[in-house]
Amino acid sequence: MDDQVCPRCKTTKYRNPSLKLMVNVCGHTLCESCVDLLFLKGSGSCPECNVPLRRSNFRIQLFEDPMVEKEVNIRKRILRDYNKKEDDFDSLEEYNNYLEEIESIIFNLSNDIDIINTNKRIEQYKKENREVITKNKGRIGREEYELDELIEEEKQLEDERRKQLQQLDQENKKKKQREKEALIDELMSSHQNAVEIVSVYAKKAEQIQEEAKVVPVPKATHFSTGIKFTRGGQQGFLPVPKLDEGPLYSYKPHVKIFDGPEPPGEE
Repeated sequence: MDDQVCPRCKTTKYRNPSLKLMVNVCGHTLCESCVDLLFLKGSGSCPECNVPLRRSNFRIQLFEDPMVEKEVNIRKRILRDYNKKEDDFDSLEEYNNYLEEIESIIFNLSNDIDIINTNKRIEQYKKENREVITKNKGRIGREEYELDELIEEEKQLEDERRKQLQQLDQENKKKKQREKEALIDELMSSHQNAVEIVSVYAKKAEQIQEEAKVVPVPKATHFSTGIKFTRGGQQGFLPVPKLDEGPLYSYKPHVKIFDGPEPPGEE
């Protein structure tokens, strides 16, 4: 995206590395400086299509193609109301027709085709399905809340893991420091051979290092899907029913039946 350029002031990303292109509902881009200049009073018109716009609706452009940016924004807005699931329909064909209608509306709004009638269809749909839209919004809210809870639990487990690692690291450092001090004191006060003393403390240091490698993992209480473990770390599923076994297989030679004379042999 090094060839980004503001269509109004012609500032490029090469000349101004901090250039930020912004886009609104019409899909046309402007740099941040032009937005501040043209929409100083909070509202104004797009310099390319003259559509009335609000300053608060401008957002930083994420995609290189502004039409993709426009379609993504329209899709988010439409799917807030067209939020039915497959369970809300009697057949798969009705659900597919519903999805096709959504794509048709998004295509029309993205390409400025029959805007007035398309908006009328949207308003008519909102009136006829007000209760279903509200119910599905509540269901989506609950699903997002449960997902946030799962993410928060995973963060807590990760924090506990990090704290345990830090605590073990500090304890190992303290042990090493104590062993060094004890080694120095032993060398200063003991009458034993210095080589033997150093070898003894070297073995202790190796033992401490081996213990540091074994890091206890915090006990998991949930699967990644959020299902809690039961007693013994297993789910309380019913046992698999045992199938009735039939008789053991016994080989029987295949008998060929010919409706006529015997065929000649290999000889």
